[in-house]
Amino acid sequence: MDTLTWRKSTRSGFNNNDCVEVARAAGTFYTRDSKDPDGPRHSLPIAEAASFIEAVKRGTYDL
Repeated sequence: MDTLTWRKSTRSGFNNNDCVEVARAAGTFYTRDSKDPDGPRHSLPIAEAASFIEAVKRGTYDL
């Protein structure tokens, strides 16, 4: 997992210090907190991540 190429999420806030970073590799979608790059990373298979993102866009979850 150390070879992941991280990028700032396009949905992160405008403050460059407080953002979610995302990466993709081998069919998996990863997220992490940019303030803690060595901290926890969350992962989902890309198909499940895409389904979750679409559900959020539809308003399925009260976020």
